[in-house]
Amino acid sequence: MASVSHYFLLFLVFLASPAAHPSCLPGCTCSEESFGRTLQCMSVSLGKLSGNLPEEFKQVRIEHSSLSELPRESFVNMSTLEYLWLNFDNVTVIHPGALVPLSELKELRLEGNKLHSVPWMAFRATPLLRVLDLKHNKIDVLPELALQFLVNLTYLDLSFNRLTVVSKIVFLNWPAYQKRQQPGPGPRMLSSLVLSLHSNPWLCDCRLRGLVQFVKSIGLPVILVNPYLVCRGPLSKAGQFFHETELSACVRPQISTPNANVTIKVGQNVTLRCLAQGSPAPTITWTYALSMWREFNVLTSSTTEEAALSELVIPAAHLIDRGNYTCVASNSIGRSTIVIALHIQSVPVLPASHSLSFHSGGNAYFDLRVVRQTVRGILLEWMSVADVSEEKWFTLYVASDVALRREVVHIGPGINTYTVDDLLPGTKYKACLSLGGQPPHQGQCVVFVTGRDHGGLDERAHLLHITVVLCVVLLAVPVGAYVWAVQAPCRCREWGLLCCPCHGKGPRCPHAAPQHQDDPYRDHVAVCEDSLGHRATEEPEEKGQGGSG
Repeated sequence: MASVSHYFLLFLVFLASPAAHPSCLPGCTCSEESFGRTLQCMSVSLGKLSGNLPEEFKQVRIEHSSLSELPRESFVNMSTLEYLWLNFDNVTVIHPGALVPLSELKELRLEGNKLHSVPWMAFRATPLLRVLDLKHNKIDVLPELALQFLVNLTYLDLSFNRLTVVSKIVFLNWPAYQKRQQPGPGPRMLSSLVLSLHSNPWLCDCRLRGLVQFVKSIGLPVILVNPYLVCRGPLSKAGQFFHETELSACVRPQISTPNANVTIKVGQNVTLRCLAQGSPAPTITWTYALSMWREFNVLTSSTTEEAALSELVIPAAHLIDRGNYTCVASNSIGRSTIVIALHIQSVPVLPASHSLSFHSGGNAYFDLRVVRQTVRGILLEWMSVADVSEEKWFTLYVASDVALRREVVHIGPGINTYTVDDLLPGTKYKACLSLGGQPPHQGQCVVFVTGRDHGGLDERAHLLHITVVLCVVLLAVPVGAYVWAVQAPCRCREWGLLCCPCHGKGPRCPHAAPQHQDDPYRDHVAVCEDSLGHRATEEPEEKGQGGSG
C-alpha cells in the first residue's frame, strides 16, 4: 500500500513539474511569474512568428531577434496574452489582422524597430490597451483618426521618429484625451495621460500651427514627457522651441510673371519665368501642348522660405514651340495658375548652327519613335514639320535586310501614327524618315527587332521610346496631314541607301494602316510591286494606279 502511495505522489509531482507545460521555442526560456507564464526570446533569429506559440502565456518578450514582420497568424490562440514586448527586432510590417486574437492585451512595446507606418485600425481588437510604445521607429505620418480606437490608453510614446507635420485633430479625436477634457469631477478621477512627442524633425511652418497651439495648451491630467519640442525647419525656425514659435495661417499660392506675352524669332533661346508665393512654400510645375514630345529644362529656386521662382528654358525655339505655357503653383491649401503666351516669328534662313540642310533644300523638324511592337506588328508615331510654301513632304521607310519587302509611305507634316502588320518574327527591321524623296541619312532611322513566336511576345507589347531629332528648325504647317501608302519598286538607283535584291517574287501588299488627324484627303491608293516588276493596285471604289515612292 505504501508503494502505491509513493508512485501516486510521484505522478502528482510529474503533473506539477514544468515538463507538463508545452515546450518553449528553441533558444527561448519560459518561466512562471506572479501574473502568469512568461516567454522570453533574447537574440534569437526567428524571422517571423510561426503562430504555434502556447496559448497560456501572459507575457511574451522577444527582443533583438530579427523578427522582420508580424503576419496575421502570429498570435493565434493567444487570447490570454496581456504584455507583448517586441523591442529592437527590425519589424518593418504589421499585418492589420495580427492583433485580432489579443483581446486582453494591455501593453504593446515596439521600440527600436523599422516601422514606417502602423495599422491603426488594428487596435479595434485591443480595447484594453493602456501602453503603446513606438519610439525609435521611422514613422513619418500620423493620420487624423489614428488614435480613435485607443480608448483606454494612458501612455503613448512617439518620440524619436520621423514626424514632421501632425494635425492637432489627431489628439482632439483621441477618446482618451476627450474623456480628460470633459467638465466636472470625472476627469480628476482618471489617471494621467502621458504623451511623448520629442526628438522628431518637426517642420514649423503653417501646417504645424495647430499642433504648436495644442502643445502650448496642454495641462493636467495630460502630461508631456518632454515639453520642449524643437523645430527642425525651416531655416528661420530651426532650433526654436514650440512655446517660442508663432506661426501664421496657411494661404493658397499667389502667382505672377514678369512677362505674360513673349515674342522671339525662330532659333533663339528663351526662358519663361513665374514667381509663386504661399504658405506653406508652393511647388511649381509647367504644362504645355507638346510636353510629350518636347521636354525642356525647368530650374526652380527658393527666393524666400515661402516663395519660389521657376524658369522654363527653351533652347533654339521652333515654330512648333509657340503657344500657351501654363505655370502651376500648388501647396496643401490649393493651387494657382498663370498662362504665358509664346509667339515665335519665322525667318527665311537660320544660322547654320541652328539648322540642318538637306540635299533637297529647305528645313524640317521631326521626331520618330517606336510606340509598340509585337511578334508580327509595329506601331510607329512621329511628329513632322515642313515649310508649306515649299510643299515639302516626308517619306517613311520600313525595310528589312532579309525580307523581299520594302514599304514606303508618303506623309504630310503633323503628328501621325502608322501600323504595319505581317512582319516576319525574329527579324531586324529599320524605320526611317526623310525629307521629300531623298534617301535617309545616318541618324534618321530607328532599328527594331520583332520577337520570336516561341518567346511569348504575341501577348505582350514592348514599349520603346526612341526619339530622333534631325534639326532644330521648325516651320509652321496646318494640323492636317496627307498620308498615302505605296509599295516602292525595287530600283536601287532611285532609293540609294535602301536598295534590295532585284530578284525573286515579292510578297503580297502589306497590311498597313496609316492613321491621320484632320486629314482632308480620304481616297488613298496602295500600290505594291515585287522585285520583278509585277504590280498590284488596291483602290477603294474606282480603278486607278498609284505612283511609286
